[in-house]
Amino acid sequence: MTADELKRHIRAIPDFPKPGILFRDITPLIQSGPAFRDVIDQLVRRYESQAIQAVVAIESRGLIFGAPLAYRLGAGLVLVRKAGKLPSTTIKKTYSLEYGEGVLEVHDDSLTAGSRVVLIDDLLATGGTMGAVVQMMDHFKAVIVEVAFVVELAGLQGRTRLTPHPIFSLIEY
Repeated sequence: MTADELKRHIRAIPDFPKPGILFRDITPLIQSGPAFRDVIDQLVRRYESQAIQAVVAIESRGLIFGAPLAYRLGAGLVLVRKAGKLPSTTIKKTYSLEYGEGVLEVHDDSLTAGSRVVLIDDLLATGGTMGAVVQMMDHFKAVIVEVAFVVELAGLQGRTRLTPHPIFSLIEY
């Protein structure tokens, strides 16, 4: 499917989660078997020749795309979760986003130095969340092959927080 065809499966919810935010809801996209499969297939085609060792996926919606991508690539899946959700020793990073701030964690034994990874989340807005994950990858000395998103809100210029890493998004608003 083209980006315009995929956009038909994303609805805009005004004033969610607070006034002034236009929320891009991917729920219809993942509820459509053909659209969801196509998103995963496009991501697999992009990364299948890149010798990816791990897909690093951000809770919660990034996990929806990260798990099938890792499976199809034969790669490991590294979970980045909100504070207090992982049972072992973690690395923590505070981040900010367009409507608040939080803490992310990843197990401190998730990767080894030189691991080739693709980072994935459902949406790039201001880049605060993924920027924190990029900084976490520095701890591991991981090789970030690319930072991937299903949707990018280009007007918020989140890309600027993720340079110099290559960035890919399937759909742009």
